[in-house]
Amino acid sequence: MGIKSFQGVRKTVKKEFEAPILVEDYMTKKLITFKPDQSILEVMELFTKHNISGGPVLDNNGFLVGIISEADCMKQISESRYFNQPILNKSVENFMTRDVEFISPDISIFDAAGIFVRHNRRRLPVLKNDILVGQISRKDVVIAALKLNGQNYK
Repeated sequence: MGIKSFQGVRKTVKKEFEAPILVEDYMTKKLITFKPDQSILEVMELFTKHNISGGPVLDNNGFLVGIISEADCMKQISESRYFNQPILNKSVENFMTRDVEFISPDISIFDAAGIFVRHNRRRLPVLKNDILVGQISRKDVVIAALKLNGQNYK
């Protein structure tokens, strides 16, 4: 004889996923941006003042031309130590990363996670029609994943 269940027939519960899953829902929209001719010393000061580790570099027309990060600043610090000189007032364009991967605001955070894994970046600028509209970081993707924990995805 089989085991009987005294709970009765269980109703199938279908979870509807309504939480946002797009990059534009989690990206930072108010950015600290930098200019190519800006002093690397000023950039380092802004990093500490605003508690950021990098940001987009825009030309005079507002188009993305690079990314400057703490790692790029480390090059300047290392060079100054090597040549036994104070940190020189060189410009951002000497140290920024020019070959920038970017992401579209309408892709899912899951696809963004894959891009972060493939390109080993800490942040990605978000462009819409070649215009910078935000930036998403690995931390933003982690936060999104925590918010989505336990959901079923369509």
